[in-house]
Amino acid sequence: MIIRSGLIGIDVSKAHFDIFDAESGRTERHPNSGESARSLADRLQNRPQAFAIFEATGRYDRNLRVVFDELGVAYARVNPSRARDFARAAGYLAKTDAVDARMLAAMGQALSLCPARERDRERERLSGLHKRRDQLVAMRACERVRLSEMPDLKDSLESHIAWLDQEIRRLDAMIAAAIDASETLLEEARLLRTAPGIGPVAATTLIALMPELGSLSPKTAAALAGLAPFNADSGQFRGVRRIKGGRRRVRQALYMAAIAAIRSGTRFKTIYETLRAKGKPAKLALIAIARKLIVALNAMVRDRVAFQA
Repeated sequence: MIIRSGLIGIDVSKAHFDIFDAESGRTERHPNSGESARSLADRLQNRPQAFAIFEATGRYDRNLRVVFDELGVAYARVNPSRARDFARAAGYLAKTDAVDARMLAAMGQALSLCPARERDRERERLSGLHKRRDQLVAMRACERVRLSEMPDLKDSLESHIAWLDQEIRRLDAMIAAAIDASETLLEEARLLRTAPGIGPVAATTLIALMPELGSLSPKTAAALAGLAPFNADSGQFRGVRRIKGGRRRVRQALYMAAIAAIRSGTRFKTIYETLRAKGKPAKLALIAIARKLIVALNAMVRDRVAFQA
């Protein structure tokens, strides 16, 4: 496949970047560092048609994102599983860093990839605090299980649980301060909190991990949250529709919000009771409520209006 000039595929790993430049047709390797990212950005800055494609690899692609945003270099971050599916479909059977870099450039040519949104530093910091809080909550849950299984270590476990409780409270305060310090985040949090079932943790999860909220269609919002049912039909066969993909942590937060929402005197309770009366399993009915909840939240943020009971 001949890849048009201007497309740059970058395979990102912890230690280095493998960069395929369609203009030269060559692949080169550089250390994964701020200096390497800036050198590449300086080179691409003088090429108006330059468009870089790399996988979303969390902290490993941060150097690229920071410098590309700063110097105005267009780029797209793609889901690693989507990139792997494209590689198989396009016949990239071998897998090396150089092959992956070329494959990403080919993906940019074959698909209509949207340029990444500009970095929101306030939201990024909130996302980091939220992630750390989740880690501590998971750690506390494990320690509580150990407490029931290892009574001879009760003092050690209770001491650690108490420290975790204190750290979680400290992070809650830091999260609240981060939201209060931003007029945009504070307004969004206030709107989200007016919906039934949306508490401080669910609101923070949506603000930090779903920045697109308010700019999506209802179906796209549900799919991005992992709450859209997909068909499984073939010929005359009609399979069971199931949810798949999406952002797992957002889906978890909305599922817990749905449990709280059906206990309120709102339409969500009525819809849940109707579904259950029709014989729908409880979990399926809760997923349906979570889907209706994300659609409502998306509209609320889009229109800047509070929830209407």
